[in-house]
Amino acid sequence: MRGARTRVFALLGNPVSHSLSPIMQNAAFRVLGLDAVYVPLPCAADQVPVLMTVLAAAGGGGNVTVPHKAAAARALSRPSELVGALGTCNTFWWDRETLTGDTTDVLGVQAAVGQLEVEAEAWLVIGTGGSARAVLEAARLQGARIAVSSRSPARAAEFLALAGTRGVGAAAAEEAGLIINATPLGLAPGDPLPSRPEATPAAIAALDLVYRRGETAWVAAQRRAGRRAIDGREVLLAQGAAALRRWFPLVAPPLDVMRAALRAALD
Repeated sequence: MRGARTRVFALLGNPVSHSLSPIMQNAAFRVLGLDAVYVPLPCAADQVPVLMTVLAAAGGGGNVTVPHKAAAARALSRPSELVGALGTCNTFWWDRETLTGDTTDVLGVQAAVGQLEVEAEAWLVIGTGGSARAVLEAARLQGARIAVSSRSPARAAEFLALAGTRGVGAAAAEEAGLIINATPLGLAPGDPLPSRPEATPAAIAALDLVYRRGETAWVAAQRRAGRRAIDGREVLLAQGAAALRRWFPLVAPPLDVMRAALRAALD
């Protein structure tokens, strides 16, 4: 029964209707016996600071997805060190009477790369937004160099400059052993592929941060090219569990329940 004490958590972004975060988090809330609910909330960038503040100050919080992760980072009164370094935020809550935030996407990318069991010395990230910055940090933690693919040369240059400030060396796309799609391409059925397998001849594995029922067309294309490839469901699970720990520090995320909820929706 929802009531006046129910804590409300939301996913802020545009679009958000495709997201399985509500299914996953509400399953976790139920099994943990928490008086909380998680809802998708489409919004514009200029609405993000107000929504974050209202939700968090009322005892809730939430996540932020494309294209508002940079706006969320700017809205925080107390950003984590990682948010300050990367300029992106995907998780927010209220702590010590202050709007606080972090980016748990890095943990998500690390978990998925671990599942691929690849130790590539060079990564190619497709995209330059908040998710791509999480990939950059994951590459730093694994000691990999990074290449970037972007439709905007200026944004690609800015991204590589950020990589340099984080101590991540530059790589050529042609030498990348791991490719990661950090764009929204693949959410809609008619989207073009983020890249073609022949453009990355050295790749042995691919990670798509997008997820769909079955698998994305890009994952299928990478598998046909003989590569290990997975979609973003493991990223979603790991970052979601890390977010839940921020909101409820005294409980352990029920990973099996959260994974089962995702599997039921995607398989």
